[in-house]
Amino acid sequence: MARETSRSAHEHRHTRRQVFLDQAESSAPRSLLYAKLCRRFADDPRIDAIVGPDPKWDAPLRLLGALHALVLSGRASWEDVDAALEQHADFLASAVAERPVQTNEVQRCWVLLPCFLELARRTGHEQLDLVELGPSAGLNLMWDRYRYSYAAGEWGSAEAELSLGGEERRPVPVELLRVRPRVRHRTGIDSTPVDVTTEEGKLLLKSFVWPDQPHRLEMLDHAVATLREDPPRLVRADIAEELPHVLAERRDGALTVVWETAALGYLPDEGRRRVHEALEAAGKEAPLAWVSGAGSERSQQEWAMKIRLWPGGARELAAYADWHGAWLEWVA
Repeated sequence: MARETSRSAHEHRHTRRQVFLDQAESSAPRSLLYAKLCRRFADDPRIDAIVGPDPKWDAPLRLLGALHALVLSGRASWEDVDAALEQHADFLASAVAERPVQTNEVQRCWVLLPCFLELARRTGHEQLDLVELGPSAGLNLMWDRYRYSYAAGEWGSAEAELSLGGEERRPVPVELLRVRPRVRHRTGIDSTPVDVTTEEGKLLLKSFVWPDQPHRLEMLDHAVATLREDPPRLVRADIAEELPHVLAERRDGALTVVWETAALGYLPDEGRRRVHEALEAAGKEAPLAWVSGAGSERSQQEWAMKIRLWPGGARELAAYADWHGAWLEWVA
């Protein structure tokens, strides 16, 4: 019996080790700090008590986010991670078990904006009602309140708290930047939305930004300040279950635009099917638009930004883009 227990323990350690080594490899191009820590944690026996015997793929990100929360709140430092593991083991274990990874990459608005403008241009609608699937804190629901820079010109108020730009591998047409729709309603559906009108919620969101990317932390601060002026409506619910109800609330006078960036990847096949069925049904009743960051046929390292209009519209490629919005290749 002891022999079997020993073999089982070895297998658990191997599972934990591989999960952290996989994350180290994934993190290396963007965060040398997290890659280094993941390699250390892969062989650290103290980690077993924190992440459990059979950690899921995102356990390293949950642990790193919890450590970052301690650093941001002044209770730990990256220079002495050993002390944090020993002094805050209970907090870290609870965070890994209870806090799902929350990212609200506001830079993605820079690649989403031309898609929204293209839909408004094609339909002639001057008002938009927004529905985001998996919005986290809802920062991207505030996209019309930000300032944008493209090769052909600027879009948005010069007084905006946050300004966004990026690399254009194929430029956005100047005519598109002249389209100026107004947003009437903003709704997000998320199973675990984050309330960044509270300092606790803001800390949670910041903790999942990688610490050696200070520009992302700065952008998040500006986006949170913008959101706090007039927060969007965030519905805590299962996306597939709630979307039909939200779409049933539509009113005349605006084009409803539903979008997601990676959220559907976290749903089971049945959930994704129900989301698309809800869109199809709603599209038969009134005009509707859809934007998604889908897998690209060219590369696994980019998104194909797809748009669709109802009634009758086929799914079309609008752009290729970086996952985090760093670059855009406009093709529509």
